[in-house]
Amino acid sequence: LLIYNKFIMKKIILSAAAVLMLFSCQNDVTETATDASVLSQRGCASHEVLEAQMKADPTLALRMNKIEAFTQKAMLTSRLVNGKVEIPVVVNVLYKTAAENISLAQIQSQIDVLNEDFNATNADFGNVPALFSGVKANVGITFVLQNVVRKSTNTTSWSTNDAMKKSAKGIAPTTPTTVLNMWSCNMGGGILGYAQFPGGSSVTDGVVIDNNAFGRTGTVSGVYSLGRTATHEVGHWMNLRHIWGDASCGSDFVSDTPTHDTANYGVPAYPHYSTCTGTPVEMTMNYMDYTDDRGMYMFSNGQKTRMAALFVSGGARASFGI
Repeated sequence: LLIYNKFIMKKIILSAAAVLMLFSCQNDVTETATDASVLSQRGCASHEVLEAQMKADPTLALRMNKIEAFTQKAMLTSRLVNGKVEIPVVVNVLYKTAAENISLAQIQSQIDVLNEDFNATNADFGNVPALFSGVKANVGITFVLQNVVRKSTNTTSWSTNDAMKKSAKGIAPTTPTTVLNMWSCNMGGGILGYAQFPGGSSVTDGVVIDNNAFGRTGTVSGVYSLGRTATHEVGHWMNLRHIWGDASCGSDFVSDTPTHDTANYGVPAYPHYSTCTGTPVEMTMNYMDYTDDRGMYMFSNGQKTRMAALFVSGGARASFGI
């Protein structure tokens, strides 16, 4: 841990002005790729999604500013009641082909992955290098499948315009203030999935995942077949940023994640050094990087604290707390 601390050159306790400036240019995130069965690396179209949502809702930045200010305060002072949160999940399946109408077993496999990854029971958690052993986290959040809603559609592929969340063509979310809605559908434009950060409209709140990257059985294949796309996106839904802060040597507002140059892809050989100040070893195995599913297998304690801040009294997702 002493060695690890030597490399940390981080990140948080921003001034109100800095927070305002930063969140005036952040919103939903979108993970992109080619066909999920053959894609070679993750990508992101968050700027395009941002521009559309900011144009549609100029007040979004202000709401996110308030959430961030509360989060920074809560990270220092607050704890969950009993340290636990249980998240009810509704999975909305949109399909044109039989293959897109994913099975209940495939859906349950995704819930299982979320429970493993957020409770440090994933089989690869033991692969976390000794350098990061002092900060690897059991987040302690559980997920329970409440319902599956299915709808046959004529839509061949879906984009990031949230049409899949609207009843005209898709499925409207179920009580999104108390339920995590997930949509499984065939994403177009090489999209793996995307999430809405806290602060967005409740009518579009939730996580969208391509049906070929949903869970770890059934139709999944290739390097995104272990259900980690949803782990990454639910992390965004719980207010986690990409580990490189969406900028060269940027900030993810978490003090115990090393500063990254940019996104990492595939499964980088360890140790992978950053060229940012201090040349830290990058935490490429963090769920909020862009590595292949088998290359990501940990959250940090700082990320755990950041997520927990959402669920305390006054937090943006306090209605989920128990």
